[in-house]
Amino acid sequence: MNQKLIFTFLLIITLIQAQEIINFKSANPFSFNDIITDFSNHEEQDVSGVLRLPDNIDNKVFPLVIGVAGSKGWGEHHLEYLKLYRDMGIATFELESFKSRDVSSTVGSQVEVTHAMMILDSYRALEALSNHPNIDIDNVAITGWSLGGGVSLFSGWLPLKKAIGIDLTFAAHLPIYPPCFVTPEILDFTDSPIHILIGELDNWVPAAACIDLVSELQNVGTNIDITVYDGAHHSFDRSTPVIKVDDAYSFTDCRLKMNAEGSVLMNYWNIPMTSPWLQKIGMYFCAERGPFMGGHPESKKKAHLFASNFMKKYLLD
Repeated sequence: MNQKLIFTFLLIITLIQAQEIINFKSANPFSFNDIITDFSNHEEQDVSGVLRLPDNIDNKVFPLVIGVAGSKGWGEHHLEYLKLYRDMGIATFELESFKSRDVSSTVGSQVEVTHAMMILDSYRALEALSNHPNIDIDNVAITGWSLGGGVSLFSGWLPLKKAIGIDLTFAAHLPIYPPCFVTPEILDFTDSPIHILIGELDNWVPAAACIDLVSELQNVGTNIDITVYDGAHHSFDRSTPVIKVDDAYSFTDCRLKMNAEGSVLMNYWNIPMTSPWLQKIGMYFCAERGPFMGGHPESKKKAHLFASNFMKKYLLD
């Protein structure tokens, strides 16, 4: 049995142990605008997630990391981070936004499960976990990858948080290769630390857009920073080789604005993309198809080390 099979077997055994399904109510807003301007008119959506506690249950209360998967759903490379955190004595929560809506992937469309839905899910999960006897609700971080990275990033956008109406706050945000090509008109973000990890060669969600957004936010005093890994593509923390994903969007040439009401505007016409078909039209004018994704062992090792140190600093020290 090779090392990868052994690791996978041990990971499965670990995941089976000490897990608890947490159920809560959320909703299905398509866009941030739906939350900011029409929040009360959305039907409830049942959502769940998986809470896992560290093996050392002598400690009765743990800090927590909420994890949010990308457009392909949960993968082994995501779960590796969460195991790292549990080994440090931090509980983890796998948000099941896709499974709860009977969706397996949003690659190539990005309309079935959206940032708005997943950010609302994240805050509703935080509320649900606030009463859990084993969770230190004042020490909860959020991390995510790709689509989930955008959730980790924009869950810190205060106009959205205010509209959701929640007093609880994430102690730290670790977006991993998130989409940064949408710049809000209102640059009002959380005081909690935000740090982006992304690959230099990412042409799914471009690193250049993240560098630009971080610079703008730093100029207004936001506690945000970025690490760009040389020679790394999208999903650099996978163990699989780099491949081309023909049906996925490549957002390299997209630079969009978001108005104060949470509507992302099409280039040129400034038409709000507030529905799936309007978003598809908007993407037609800036996005292409066929980005690359795949592992970069050196960057994966560095990202795991950074993530561990980041969570230690903001949740344990």
